Amino acid sequence: MKKHLGDYRHELGSDSFIRNHLRRLYDAMLEQNLTKVIEPFSRVEIAHIAKMVGLDTLQVERKLSQMILDKVIIGVLDQGAGCLIIFDETERDEGYDSALATIEKLSSVVDVLYTNQASQLE
Repeated sequence: MKKHLGDYRHELGSDSFIRNHLRRLYDAMLEQNLTKVIEPFSRVEIAHIAKMVGLDTLQVERKLSQMILDKVIIGVLDQGAGCLIIFDETERDEGYDSALATIEKLSSVVDVLYTNQASQLE
């Protein structure tokens, strides 16, 4: 495929539809490759990922940050250490939802009490 892309670079590059399609295809393939490469890790150096996929670290870092923003990867880029930290996917705890509902109810009760107290002071 690379040979054909090289041989017909001018023809393929001059058609905007094909150029956009190839760019989206390249992005999708890069995303799949990065996902496969980082799968066994919870923390991995960006330079190691770049070496494994054969790209420079800036390209890999840019794509990883895009994948994090798109929520394809649940993690953060530690640029100081030059690594990707991947978090485990966790299900939302029902106790957390119950606590939020209780806090919302308490907040409405406090609002009502404040309104009643303010009306009595007038």
